[in-house]
Amino acid sequence: MPKMRTHRATKKRLEITGTGLVMRGRPGNSHLAPAKNQKRIRHLRKKSRVSAADMKRLKKQVANFR
Repeated sequence: MPKMRTHRATKKRLEITGTGLVMRGRPGNSHLAPAKNQKRIRHLRKKSRVSAADMKRLKKQVANFR
């Protein structure tokens, strides 16, 4: 059976913390910034946790990613 390969696009978008949490960037901060207030833009800069519902699929995609 061939080796499990890491899905490269997924690996570039995710970050795993030291405690094992998977973090992702927030959507909606690439353009149309003048329509958003400063507080919203500031919060969009921060990372957020991946939901538990998506974890099963992501673990399969990034099998050897740590």
